[in-house]
Amino acid sequence: MEEEKKTVRAVERALDVLLCFVSGHEWGLTEIAGLVGLHKSTVFRLLATLEDKGFVVRDAATEKYRLGLSVLELSANLSRSDDPSVVLLPEMERLRDQLNETISLYVRDRGERVRIQAVQSTQAIRRVATVGARLPLFVGASSKVLLAFADAGVRGAILAEAAWPAQLDRESFAKQLDDILRVGYATSFEEREPGAAAVAAPIFNRSGKLVAALAVSGPSNRLTPDLMHEYAPAIIESAHRMGTRLG
Repeated sequence: MEEEKKTVRAVERALDVLLCFVSGHEWGLTEIAGLVGLHKSTVFRLLATLEDKGFVVRDAATEKYRLGLSVLELSANLSRSDDPSVVLLPEMERLRDQLNETISLYVRDRGERVRIQAVQSTQAIRRVATVGARLPLFVGASSKVLLAFADAGVRGAILAEAAWPAQLDRESFAKQLDDILRVGYATSFEEREPGAAAVAAPIFNRSGKLVAALAVSGPSNRLTPDLMHEYAPAIIESAHRMGTRLG
């Protein structure tokens, strides 16, 4: 019984740490310890566990913590006015109706991208996008957008990953990212899987921070390279409208 109480108390403490982010989006270790009334060593261990599970992330530059994507994944069925997957849904539906292809919203989580929202095409043959899916950052239009428009430090760290695929030349990929940065969008044609194509553009909030990648995907025999370049201006315009909705 005593062990059960200890376990519950540990959960309570971890939840108290998470609840600190109700009153602020970013906190340092000392600040959190003061808010929850615990020793810094205890809070450090709690934060390490929460970080390992993706509930918080630590900014190496500022040494402050903020909420991680696991919070978003956990609340996937909870509509919130500040949730990009909810706020941007009407614009995603509008773009789907305009292009009649599957629309997806991706964010970067360390070395992966996560699909946080999707609107399926109504065509009989279509790309089916599963919300919550995690994909590598090495291939795909959205991956390239999330890397090309990321901070230089993030981009460099990913390119230096030891797990980088041997068949993918880092120098050529880096040059491709530079080209994407210049034109404002990325395309992929059967890069990750045969028969699939996609075009993506970055979404920046009103402060100019990259928050997500907006992607249009479909069968490669319909979403040809020429058509993707034709669609790019509409996707960029839609991404811009989405950004104005985000603080």
